Amino acid sequence: MKHRILGALPLAAALMLGSEIAFAAASPAEVEKLGRELTCIGAEKAGNADGSIPPFAGKWLGTPPGVKFEGLGSRHPDPYAGEKPLYTITAQNMAQYEARLSDGQKALLRKYPQTFAIPVYPSHRDFRYEDQRCEMTRKNAATAELEDGNMGERAVRNGTPFPIPRSGDELMRNILLPAYPSQEDGIYDQAVVYPDGKVAWGRLHFEILDQTSGPEFAGQPTEGIFAYSRVTTLKPDRQKGEVSLTYTYFNEARNAQTSWQYNPGTRRVRQAPGYGFDIPLGVGGFRTIDDDRLFNGSPERYNWKLVGKRELYVPYNGYRLEQADIKYADLLKNGSIDPKYMRYELHRVWVLEATLKEGYRHQYAKRVLYIDEDTWNAIMADNYDAHGELWRTNFLNTFYAYGARVFHAGVTVYHDLVSGAYLADRLTNEGNPAQIGGDRLKPFMFTTDMLRQAGH
Repeated sequence: MKHRILGALPLAAALMLGSEIAFAAASPAEVEKLGRELTCIGAEKAGNADGSIPPFAGKWLGTPPGVKFEGLGSRHPDPYAGEKPLYTITAQNMAQYEARLSDGQKALLRKYPQTFAIPVYPSHRDFRYEDQRCEMTRKNAATAELEDGNMGERAVRNGTPFPIPRSGDELMRNILLPAYPSQEDGIYDQAVVYPDGKVAWGRLHFEILDQTSGPEFAGQPTEGIFAYSRVTTLKPDRQKGEVSLTYTYFNEARNAQTSWQYNPGTRRVRQAPGYGFDIPLGVGGFRTIDDDRLFNGSPERYNWKLVGKRELYVPYNGYRLEQADIKYADLLKNGSIDPKYMRYELHRVWVLEATLKEGYRHQYAKRVLYIDEDTWNAIMADNYDAHGELWRTNFLNTFYAYGARVFHAGVTVYHDLVSGAYLADRLTNEGNPAQIGGDRLKPFMFTTDMLRQAGH
């Protein structure tokens, strides 16, 4: 049985009631809302009451008119480059805007009153997905079901599993299966910035082959391997040459995430037991494996609650942070990255709360995820310690990748509110942009034999 929140979606008032009852899949009347009152993947088409959130336009599929995109593997020009902030939220004026701020944002404003700020730009809802994704999402709305203790879903690929989510478990499956690019091949810099100004550097080469989205997978059941990934460490020098290979599955109850590690010192490949969850990843250990894209991997350690919807100022259309004219020395400031390179917009987000199950262990006793209604991408997260104190607050800058025709994860920042340090991840400004999409990567490249060859 699936537990669903009482009332017709997407009305936020009904969501806030919090009463849960058992429901079947979406009714025919609800399915008919897709493409009418709702976008084809489940967002509210209408703007908000005061007009600060516009109606969904969906006028662009691929590269916008007038934008010179040079193709896969090149940088994405900013279609809104000429816009200026409408206003900037600071520690001094935050009380005026706090109803539309997350707890993490308020904590950053208070902790760094002289350096942290939130520049607010006009909101845009201009990009859309392929028609085929709309068709598969409509099919899922009528037929998709959770299975195996909510550790998987019976759905079809290339579509949002639960475009009209009625429970935290359904919403969680949506953030695990948004519209991903079919491939990602990029070298990303990482920087941990300490309160004294010192910086610890890391560099990782990500190669990811996704099997959830794209026309070649449309209509296939969500079974087997979700994604292959290979990550090669290039910095720091003491870890240079380490390579990890990971298989992630649609259903974690049937197949747990599996990883192998190549160690250049021994030149051996070993399976990594208990991979995932809160194992530290990257320089300084400032993020966990399941912090990637703010949450990924098995949901088994948490109880998931759909809290409702809010209007929040969130990182959005983060093209500026991808450009080559930004130098790391200018970007990496005390407390967080320099806010002048950030772009925030007012959008509706789903609020998803995860609380640690009794008898389970994780660094984070509670997590609150904020999920963009137009893309199903988690774009902010507040993580709490065992004492209920806000410990880490993170944000992810997404941008629409023109060649892949999906929204993609850009620069991500993980703030440790206790130590005052932060990790800036997925940086490419002083290197080459990632290739998002394409067909270079193949499943045969993600085997343990190929892992040994990659290590050599």
